Amino acid sequence: MTIGFIGLGTMGGAMALRLRRAGYPLLVCDRDAAKTEPLRAAGARVAASPADCAAGAEVLITSLPGPPQCEAVMATAGPALQPGALWIDTTTNRRALVLSVAGELAKRGVATVEAPVTGAVDGARQGRLTLFVGGDDKAVARAEPLFAHLGRVIRCGALGGGNPVKLVTNLLWFVHAAVLGEGLLLGKLAGVELGTVWQAIKDSVGDSFVARHDAPSIFAGHYDPSFSLDLCLKDLGLTLELAGELGLPLPLGQAAEARYAAAKAQYGGGAGELHVARLLEDAAGSDLRLAGDWTPHWEVPAA
Repeated sequence: MTIGFIGLGTMGGAMALRLRRAGYPLLVCDRDAAKTEPLRAAGARVAASPADCAAGAEVLITSLPGPPQCEAVMATAGPALQPGALWIDTTTNRRALVLSVAGELAKRGVATVEAPVTGAVDGARQGRLTLFVGGDDKAVARAEPLFAHLGRVIRCGALGGGNPVKLVTNLLWFVHAAVLGEGLLLGKLAGVELGTVWQAIKDSVGDSFVARHDAPSIFAGHYDPSFSLDLCLKDLGLTLELAGELGLPLPLGQAAEARYAAAKAQYGGGAGELHVARLLEDAAGSDLRLAGDWTPHWEVPAA
């Protein structure tokens, strides 16, 4: 089974490499040719365009920055898919767009599974992602052998269920990341050793994946450039858009969006997501540096 893989960024490149190392024939495509080189070195073939990638694949996987990029790619890649093919979209996407593209593909006998992922780049490198999967049972069954190399599957029902679940988890992530900096700095300025504050958070009701996984990026002072403020704001925008469609106010989501927008205004949209904590450091004239062996996520050894 030949897999086409479009989008070889931080997450997509790591996922594609895992599938190639699992022995799957891989045809890859990215508008940045440099990102195809690690896959080429691992034995993948490089397609000249998204349409060529789709035409040569039985399964097409997309991992793109957001809905506009997905819509543009699938405008040419979608019509090139052959009847009987399967499209798996791992993009954090707009539900309506996934359903629209899937509807057009279904007319030509192409099935769709949505599988937005979470777990950061270290999870992608080690096959420890969580995939929020939406789709009919037959299509998901075809995708599951591939998912086994990427991480754990959470079934979210029919197509259209995966992305709302992903947005819920990202909403909590971004709120947690913003308040984590507040908690750490509050404890430090109160005179408590920073490492002790962090340990107390982890061993209390304040614990979270974010507290354990993201705090070292604050301590190291790089603020995790593997996920940008622009991407945070894109996902928060999709979350608030969905809430608006459902008539649900999200006051903490709106507050988080304002905080990340302030961080972008201060440091630029390409800055790492945890610059939302640096905002408070700079305002307080203090910092959250802590000595330790903080291995960056993108340098964690691949499994």
